[in-house]
Amino acid sequence: MPVLQNQNDIFVLDLGDGENRLHPDWIAAVNSALDEVEKHEGPGALVTVANGKFYSNGLDLDWLSAHRDQHNDYIAAVQALYARFLALPVMTVAAIQGHAFAAGAMLSLAHDFRVMRADRGFWCLPEMDINLPFPRGMAALVQSRLSPQIAHEAMLTARRYGGTDAQAAGIVDHAVEEASISETALTIAHANLTKAGETLGITKSRMYAPVLATLRDSSNPRG
Repeated sequence: MPVLQNQNDIFVLDLGDGENRLHPDWIAAVNSALDEVEKHEGPGALVTVANGKFYSNGLDLDWLSAHRDQHNDYIAAVQALYARFLALPVMTVAAIQGHAFAAGAMLSLAHDFRVMRADRGFWCLPEMDINLPFPRGMAALVQSRLSPQIAHEAMLTARRYGGTDAQAAGIVDHAVEEASISETALTIAHANLTKAGETLGITKSRMYAPVLATLRDSSNPRG
């Protein structure tokens, strides 16, 4: 399960060492961690990390198959989590050491910055290949964080972007060697510590107002 640590005002949220799928319990743990980040006063930033092969492999499809009657509530909870990250009043950095697929890739897009391993791992939106339409909020998030051309390609072709290609496409900000992922993410976080606070939160909320409204609309999250 996700674990939060405070390293000199930089919060490091370890998402786990498995596939880090967005199980309801996993979502609850991340929300609890974000509560702690939001309570913090003064300078602050958030870095999300993971261990092993995956940053996050997306939705928990096994749980969904066993709880079909809760599908809408589940998608609403996932999209609400994206909204929290997108509007968080601290700078956020995703340190992507492994694969970021589907909902896991979209989680990275809800961060302010992304650092990815250059030589291994893929960032991918495979929904077209698995015949799974993008919920409205998820589609809006992708289109708000990527250029129109790259959003079109990523969403319609399910292309797998390696780190270098992801940087060239503007999906991630930096593609670095494995040993430099955490250091680079922490450096970005440290440079933005003093930005934390109400002004940052308000600015993000206004920048992404339409996307946030769609992500937070639980009436029909699948569209």
